[in-house]
Amino acid sequence: MNNWFTVKVKYTKQLEDGRLKRVTEPYLVDSVSFTDAEARIYEEVGQSVQGEFLITGISKTDYADIFYYDDSDIWYKCKLTYVSIDGDEGKEKKISSNFLVTASNVKEAYERIQESLSDMTVTFEIPSIMLTPIVEVLPYNPDLDVEIGRRPIEEGEELVSTSKNDYEDDADEEENGHLEEVNSEDEDDDVSFEDETID
Repeated sequence: MNNWFTVKVKYTKQLEDGRLKRVTEPYLVDSVSFTDAEARIYEEVGQSVQGEFLITGISKTDYADIFYYDDSDIWYKCKLTYVSIDGDEGKEKKISSNFLVTASNVKEAYERIQESLSDMTVTFEIPSIMLTPIVEVLPYNPDLDVEIGRRPIEEGEELVSTSKNDYEDDADEEENGHLEEVNSEDEDDDVSFEDETID
């Protein structure tokens, strides 16, 4: 089972035109704790970022599953809803779960989620698909984690979970069942901040 944390990293980035700009970018890390997530970022991101960088925030992020396609590095957050029946009382309960998928656009993200979850036994809706500013997803890395003292990999554990029904969020309010693209600036966790430009 994966435990995902969103870690925001602030550093000086060189733009294509050669200028330097201070940016804050989010990374998604599979970690066992906030401290572990911070250590993973220092080990992995620190090697690719020139100069000093600052971790400005770490937050626990729930994703039921993550689907990576190697033809795109743009991450979309897809919200799924479906109805579950309580076994004891027989009442219906609306369940919401978030998934991540790489795609070139919203339409492709929708199609890939439908394809990836085609074996689900329940009928689901996709009320929203949101473009995220996630720069990179860092799954469990057994070689690196031995170096920083992280938990050993369990037998049979996968780098990225592929189960469809392991996670359930609390019931959510009713939403329209149409496909929509939401501006990433509407949620704090999906905002990428840019600061001053250094000439």
